[in-house]
Amino acid sequence: MVEEHSELKRFNTAKFLNFALGFLGLQFAWQMRIILSAPVTEGLGASPFIYGLIWLAGPFTGMVVQPIIGALSDNTHSRFGRRRPYLFMGAFIAALALWAFPNSANIAGFLGKTFGFPIPIWLGLFIAAVMIWIIDACINVAQGPYRALIPDIVPKEQHSVANSYISLAIGLGSVIAAGTAPFLQYVCHYQMSITAQFVMAALAFVLAMTWTCLTIQEKDSRNISSADEKDENVKTSSFWEDLRNFFLLSPQVPKICLMQFFTWIGMMCMMIFFTSYSIHTVYQIPDLSSMSLELVDKFSALQIKATNYSSICFAIFNLVCFLIAIPIGVLAEAYGNKRIHIICLLSMVLAYLGMAVYNNDPTKVAALMALSGIGWASVSALPFAMLSKFIIPGTEGSVMGIFNIFIAGPQVVVCTFVSWMIKKCVFETPLGINYHWEYAFYVGALCLLLAALTAFSINERTK
Repeated sequence: MVEEHSELKRFNTAKFLNFALGFLGLQFAWQMRIILSAPVTEGLGASPFIYGLIWLAGPFTGMVVQPIIGALSDNTHSRFGRRRPYLFMGAFIAALALWAFPNSANIAGFLGKTFGFPIPIWLGLFIAAVMIWIIDACINVAQGPYRALIPDIVPKEQHSVANSYISLAIGLGSVIAAGTAPFLQYVCHYQMSITAQFVMAALAFVLAMTWTCLTIQEKDSRNISSADEKDENVKTSSFWEDLRNFFLLSPQVPKICLMQFFTWIGMMCMMIFFTSYSIHTVYQIPDLSSMSLELVDKFSALQIKATNYSSICFAIFNLVCFLIAIPIGVLAEAYGNKRIHIICLLSMVLAYLGMAVYNNDPTKVAALMALSGIGWASVSALPFAMLSKFIIPGTEGSVMGIFNIFIAGPQVVVCTFVSWMIKKCVFETPLGINYHWEYAFYVGALCLLLAALTAFSINERTK
């Protein structure tokens, strides 16, 4: 078993595509969460700041769940492998929450009728918030061990390409997830409901992850433990030891983490606020959370149009990611992860500044989202490829889980400070109040620029 661990077989294109399929399903869940959580929670009365606080589910579960699950998966010994139990259970529980989230108001009503108490106006929003926390936690349960599969089963020299196939799956999954409802509307003249889109995501997540669990040839972890004890190059330790030693892996690791910190402030400025930006800035619909139900109904058709537009933009954004994910991996192998990643980050900086300025032009915003997709393809792959060079065998899950802290942690800044800033930047319109959602892109552009500057200091040739 030691020889199998140290001499992994090279992957061909078919094996890479099969390996990435589960992440395609995971991305369905994540994409619905990104695009449609704002319309659902705003309809239940959430202001920009409350919406930001609900989004704290992502960073808190990411900082807590992924490191813990990563460490547990490193030390899981079963005939199903180390990672697969977490992939399947994460997908299954997330699917239940994906169904429940858009039905939060109906669930609140059912509880009130069943137990015979008046329904508080905040109960639906509270249930929705709980469902978002469950969805995010379960996505993290599956995502961390999935990333850890790469150093588990893929040869080190193919890590950049393997992560690029993950980017490809992220892009393709997001394109299909985001594009299905607008396609049905514009081609078949059928408007898919928000609930139906979440059910679609639930099914895709479970089915794709089940396929991955059935087809990935993970080593029997009951035998890995005893074999690894005989191999002095393979390290097994507790999570707390891995946490303490994480920054000692290499002087380059803290630089990669700092780069990720700035990157993900920038990324989440777009992902959290783009749908609200589309509805309220591009289409100039006033804030709906402060309106009466009668006034909200008057904007329902335009809100559907704006939400479909947001989905189209996310589909374009992820289509570009899908198309260039593999070329980015190939270029990174030829010219280095660092150089390619810096170029991609700078392209996203330009796109963000454009969206902040040309915020009333739907065509330009869509084109700038396409430009942002270049950066997304790189962010989804190359930082992980940079880090994987320094991972000690036996700690893959823990290291990827700890690394996720520098993805999840920055989101707290966005969910609190940036959402608070937008809440404070209110202005009056003839139809009601609105907010400067475009300000999020100025903050995002600044942070992505800082990420690119940090990347300059990384020395990839030093371990």
